[in-house]
Order: sequence, then C-alpha cells, then structure tokens
Amino acid sequence: MAAKTPAPPPSPVAQFETSLDELEQLVQKMEKGDLTLDDSLAAYERGVNLYRQCQGALEQAELRVRLLSDPVDPDSGQAFQPDAS
Repeated sequence: MAAKTPAPPPSPVAQFETSLDELEQLVQKMEKGDLTLDDSLAAYERGVNLYRQCQGALEQAELRVRLLSDPVDPDSGQAFQPDAS
C-alpha cells in the first residue's frame, strides 16, 4: 500500500477568517477582565500572533489581486480607494 502524503497546510489567506474569529474572541475575554495575569499575558501573546497571521494573509491577498490585475507589472496596481459618500 502506498504511503499517504500529508496534505499541505492551508494558506494564510484560507485561514484568515478562522484567525480573525479567534482574535475577536480573545479580545472579548480580555475586555471582561476575568483572566489572571498569566492568562492575560498568554492571551495577549496569542493575539499578537493571530494579528500577524491576519496581516500576512491580507498582504498575500493584495499581492494575488495585483498579480491578477497586471501580471507583467504587479507594482502598477493602485490601492483600493472607496467612493466618498
């Protein structure tokens, strides 16, 4: 029987929603003020890690959009500017 190759880990872009949800839950727990100092520090550390994951995912998504918009010169893409209402 052939050995199964492990599936590649999901991309940061695919994990964005999960990371953001976990980050929001951590913030809610910390805002309640019921955590011990040690638990608060652990939650803060996890939150910083999740924030960095989310930021990296957004940067990768932006790069993918720029590459799709102009594969020859992705740096020519402009940042999204919402319409002023």
